[in-house]
Order: sequence, then C-alpha cells, then structure tokens
Amino acid sequence: MARRWLMVVFALFCSLAQAGDAAPTPSVIHLASEDWEDYTAADGHGLGWDVLRAIFEPAGVKLDIRTEPYTRAVGLAQRGEVDACVGAYRNETSDVLYPHWNFDTDHIYALGLASNPPPTPDTLGNYRLAWVRGYKYQDYLPNVQRYNEVVRRTGILSMLTHNRADYYIDALTEINYLVARAKDPSQFRRTHIAELPLYLCFADNPKGRALMALFDQRMGLLVKSGQLKPIFAKWKQPYPFDAN
Repeated sequence: MARRWLMVVFALFCSLAQAGDAAPTPSVIHLASEDWEDYTAADGHGLGWDVLRAIFEPAGVKLDIRTEPYTRAVGLAQRGEVDACVGAYRNETSDVLYPHWNFDTDHIYALGLASNPPPTPDTLGNYRLAWVRGYKYQDYLPNVQRYNEVVRRTGILSMLTHNRADYYIDALTEINYLVARAKDPSQFRRTHIAELPLYLCFADNPKGRALMALFDQRMGLLVKSGQLKPIFAKWKQPYPFDAN
C-alpha cells in the first residue's frame, strides 16, 4: 500500500514539474509582412491584419507588425528575428514551421494584354511569365517553362505593353491595383489561374511553436463558429472556409 502511494505522489510531482516547465503563451506576436494594399498595409489596416487580430487578440496576444519585402520577411522568420512571416505558401521555405490551418486564400490571376488569348493552367508553358522575386509560382502552377522574376511591380505594365513578357502572375488584389493605375485599363485582361492557401510561417523555436499551436487552436474555433465571415464581408473578399 505504501509503495502504491509513493508511486501516486511521484506521478503527481512529475506532472507538476512538467506544468512548471511549460512555456506561458506569449503576450505579443512579432509579424513581418510585405505592404499589401488593403491587406497588410504598413499603417496596420487591411483584411489580413484584421483576420490576424481576430485570431490572436482575444487570446491575449497583441500584434506587433513590421513591414518588409517578402523575401526579407521570410528570412527574418527563418532567423527567429520575428515570430512569423505573413502570406506564405505551404512548404515554400525551409527552416520555418507551417501550421495546419491557412488564414486566407490567394486568388492567383494572370495579367496580360486583352489582345492576347487568355491563358489556362494547361497552356501556361507556352508563354513568357513574370512575377515578383521570391514568390516561387513555378512550384505551385502547372506547366511553367519560361519565367522572369522582377524586383518590384512598378514596371509590369510597361513590360507587358513592350512585349517583354506575355503574362504577369500575382494575387488579384495586386493585379487590380496595377490595372487601376493604367492609362487605359481596357488594354489589359485578368484571367484566373489558381487558388493558393495563405499561411503564417512561424520561427522554429519554442515561442514560434507555442504561437503556432495557439493559432491552430483559434482557427479551428473561429472557422467552426463562422466568426471570421464578417471580416471578409467588410473587405468585399470571398470567404475561404466554406468547405470547412
């Protein structure tokens, strides 16, 4: 009998010790993202920031945002200088952690001259493509053969009109932003190509793992309850979780 009680006391002691060693949930998550208009804008407004606030802030975790070019944002997460990078495609980068849940979906379009035939996923290999450096669409789109990575979006319309590329690939919000600033928007056509889930990629360290676990837990609850739907409706964007 005494031996049994000793075993019970020892097991209780071990469980208390493990509880004491468990890292508390961080009170701040440091996030790096590119400045995407009306999504993750540098001043803190946009659909992406609103979704992430709804995920973390009710759990007591405040967002600390940092605006960087996409490739630099990924590098900061790899080095643990931020807790997560915003807007990654799954498994595109090593040395970071990807959660179970995505937080949104990128609507990928091809932008080209309206006088050209609209591309399809099956015909992408016939064309000269371009996209922003670091986005790695060659890993996510079928039949890609020829592509050029550009440093910034400012020269895209000129690239298309001067026949230096057949199509520019990007998320619909970015393509809409470019076309809205064209002298003649009717000169261009947007063609839907793919839907790619968007993730946070977390730093591979104890804080990153704790925040990733919280993220997946909160996303499961929010998708089940439908609490994210009003945020997507506010920004007039499709709700990406109806299938769930």
